[in-house]
Amino acid sequence: MHVVFMNPQGNFDPQDSYLTEHPDFGGQLVYVKELAQAMSRRGHKIDIVTRRVQDKSWPEFSSDQDSYPGFEENLRILRFSFGGKKFLKKEELWPHIPDLVDKMLQFYGENQPDFITSHYADGGYAAKLALELAGIPFSFTGHSLGAQKLDKLVLANNSWSNLNEQFKFSKRIAAERNSMKYAAKIFVSTDQERVDQYSHPLYQKAVDTFNGQKFEVIPPGVNETIFNQRLSSTDTRQASKLDAIPGLNEKPAILVSSRLDKKKNIEGLVKAYSESRALRNAASLVLCVRGIDDPKLDIFSLEKEEKEVLGNIIDTIDSNNMASQVYFLNISSQLELAATYRYFAQLGSVFALTSVYEPFGLAPIEAAATGLVPIVTKNGGPADIFSNGSGILIDPLCPKSIANGLMEGLNKHTELSSAAVKHVNKKFSWNKTADGYITAIDKIVSTHIKSASTQESVLDCEEEIETYLTRRFT
Repeated sequence: MHVVFMNPQGNFDPQDSYLTEHPDFGGQLVYVKELAQAMSRRGHKIDIVTRRVQDKSWPEFSSDQDSYPGFEENLRILRFSFGGKKFLKKEELWPHIPDLVDKMLQFYGENQPDFITSHYADGGYAAKLALELAGIPFSFTGHSLGAQKLDKLVLANNSWSNLNEQFKFSKRIAAERNSMKYAAKIFVSTDQERVDQYSHPLYQKAVDTFNGQKFEVIPPGVNETIFNQRLSSTDTRQASKLDAIPGLNEKPAILVSSRLDKKKNIEGLVKAYSESRALRNAASLVLCVRGIDDPKLDIFSLEKEEKEVLGNIIDTIDSNNMASQVYFLNISSQLELAATYRYFAQLGSVFALTSVYEPFGLAPIEAAATGLVPIVTKNGGPADIFSNGSGILIDPLCPKSIANGLMEGLNKHTELSSAAVKHVNKKFSWNKTADGYITAIDKIVSTHIKSASTQESVLDCEEEIETYLTRRFT
């Protein structure tokens, strides 16, 4: 089959530039890249369709086509210019997505792809337009949905109108509703994601979460060639660097690998650590944040939200005299990250994901594959993933729950580490994810009759959504 991965935001390149470093370059891009590669290895022709950026600050994304080493035959990165030449945040792309779809369809001409798998709301919007114009069937993988994010931000005493201005929630939710309604299949990572996220009142008109034909539960995977327990030359180099940091290897660590995003709740983790004398005696706190070497200097180069998160972390560290117990590591690649995980796993360390809500969470299963014990939020996908006892679930809004979970993970490292490795190796691989997608897509393609349609416009329901949200939050 010829399958398009529709992903307007962020970008893709052979060097994985900025991957997980920028809010638009997070786990979703890792998911798309790994799944696309796994499907191409099975002989399918895969195109990742995204945005071309002709901006000297982003030179990696200036060409119209690219490829990953070793995947040149079946996998292309196709970049189309829309929305001007400069880099735009995902919230600024909405008016320009029809232009992307027009250019993509012109590019393919008579050789239209068999199927589009769309990712995030903007990808779903683009795929719905392609269905209207060319009759190409599509699936929707939301990764995270706007209604839940909005609820949590409003609960944090933010203004609904200000949030809508910043994040374009009415457009995002409208696009999500249309994506859900017209997608031939909705892919979710866990049953909990299907029930918790898609049953929100704003989506009830668009989709029935009890419709087993509409949803397909397929967990994402781990790149087992990178995230494993096998030592390599990268481990030797990384161990030398880490051994040179005074005090770092003297006791186990609580490891975090995340962007400085409020919803990741790193601030809550640092607070829990600061309040537990036993925890501070038992382990160091290691924050792997790409681009941060010296937090008190690097903070000035950050965006507003990241600056606020890091500022709060620094304040907690300083006010509790924890400078000698908290370490920042600037990890530049997945290979280096996996080597770092293995280094700390050998010290009996744990991995912490204390997000307020996490739809799935690739990070904890990657960490678990290397021998770290996963201590994860009870809210969202991780509760499904580690419900068999291979990890520890915590309440991210309760510092005592976080501290107790971390201590339990440190005390039971040997048994929990072994259980987590076995669980991840058995259940999570990108090959299995690819097989699930291919089977579902093949059934759709074999019965679908391509024809342009006259369905409702993607953003027709935007006014209805704004009315609902204004009434709810006023």
